[in-house]
Amino acid sequence: MSENLLIGWGRRDISTEEPTSIHGQFYVRISKGILDPIMVTALALESNGEQLVMLSCDVTGINGMIVGKIRDRVRELAPEIDAAKVIMNATHTHCTGDVNGIGMARTGLDFPMPPSIKYQKPGDYSLFFVEKCAEAIVEAWNNRAPGAMAWGYGYAAVAHSRKTWYFDDLSKRPGMAGTSGMAVNGHACMYGNTNDPLFSHYEAGAEHQINFLYTFDLEKKLTGAVINLPCPSQCSENEWKLTADYWHDVRTLLRQRHGDIGILPQCAPAGDLSPHILHYKAAQQRRLTLKFGPGEEHYREEYNRKDIAEKICCAFDDVLGWVSKDIRTTVRLRNSVETLQLERRQPLKGEMENEQDLLRELEETPFKTTGTEAEQLYANSVLAARRGRAKGFLNKCEVALRGEAYPCDLHVAAIDDIAFVTSPFELYSDFMHRIIARSPFIQTFNIQLADNQSYSGGASYLATERGVEGGGYSASRYCNDVSPKGGQQLVDSTVKRLKSMVGLMLLAVLGSLFLFIL
Repeated sequence: MSENLLIGWGRRDISTEEPTSIHGQFYVRISKGILDPIMVTALALESNGEQLVMLSCDVTGINGMIVGKIRDRVRELAPEIDAAKVIMNATHTHCTGDVNGIGMARTGLDFPMPPSIKYQKPGDYSLFFVEKCAEAIVEAWNNRAPGAMAWGYGYAAVAHSRKTWYFDDLSKRPGMAGTSGMAVNGHACMYGNTNDPLFSHYEAGAEHQINFLYTFDLEKKLTGAVINLPCPSQCSENEWKLTADYWHDVRTLLRQRHGDIGILPQCAPAGDLSPHILHYKAAQQRRLTLKFGPGEEHYREEYNRKDIAEKICCAFDDVLGWVSKDIRTTVRLRNSVETLQLERRQPLKGEMENEQDLLRELEETPFKTTGTEAEQLYANSVLAARRGRAKGFLNKCEVALRGEAYPCDLHVAAIDDIAFVTSPFELYSDFMHRIIARSPFIQTFNIQLADNQSYSGGASYLATERGVEGGGYSASRYCNDVSPKGGQQLVDSTVKRLKSMVGLMLLAVLGSLFLFIL
């Protein structure tokens, strides 16, 4: 049976000049324009009646309510698309509009805003985002045409461990326990000082593997690529302008080399990784200023972005060179989604009582009414965020103590001998390694911060046993909905589904052979 491959690309610019709340930090920033475009990009694949549609978004994360709205809008615009199986992911830029309408603190709702500061109401940007996502998906679907694809992997030194460990317990050092309502340090912390006599090691290793899926037209001209990289896009994480971070630089450089191709970035599990190298800062500064020019203020953001883009594009071209020997115009395609029930992280003894005391203290703390408007915005949004995290933690405790599991949507899609799997978390890289090592497919694209319509809230970190033991931001009580055991449940369920997918594809091949013989 013929399995001709149809491929379509679509994209939309989701930037806005309207002053909007920027998501990605513990304080509210109101955008001051656009540094570079933030995008949503869609790829639609169809083979023998089976479809796979993927959407990548230059945002921090997408909560379940917004996912549901995007799917509903797609159903209105193109009912033939199986919207439930559309895979969506965030690249985790820290300088995007608040697509979920909630952020760490809701602008103008959870804290007072200085009257002269203009901003979009919470939720306004969400409506714009939903429409643009649906339009990109439908455009990709309508653009389907016969094509071909190839895949492979390479290396780009982008992601480094962002959790540092120490021989002593940081919580016992003066002023090092972490800010109440934000983080709880232990033997580990996020972005710790490595120039410390008690610095021991990084919790995670560097992760340099990068997966590529290339698409072509029937003349084997490159039309686009999926780039699956285990690193959040957060070089320019403190900007007050909208930016796609290093993915903008990647798009710019690749299109200079290959034309106006589609580029769909996916952030592979990187809850314990970042693009920042911590123990080689001076050497990195010298490298980047010699490479790109003087200016200390640029090397950590602008220059690092350019450097990362060059690394990714070098890997892109290297892999493209040898996978072109295996370009396929017919593929077997399978796509599935199911909802798992994962074990929640339980509160430790005394944690709820301590948090209730903290919340009372925070609610008794008045909002700042003196100083500049910028100072008031910062202080009041931080206070509101701390209150929100305390309330959120207490709510998590109540749900966990009731014995309720955490609903987690799992997408598993296969194209011949490669697979795509998802998780809605900022997933620690160890879990990715466990999945890849046991996967029956020769190449497995893991996608973090993927859609989870079954859970209305936003994404959280999912830390390993080692991570929880060390503590620190991303592994503290505020950061995890699911326990390390729940993380292993995710691994086991994903591997089980991958093995089942292999069986289904084998049966399809045998069925095709049987029909051919008849």
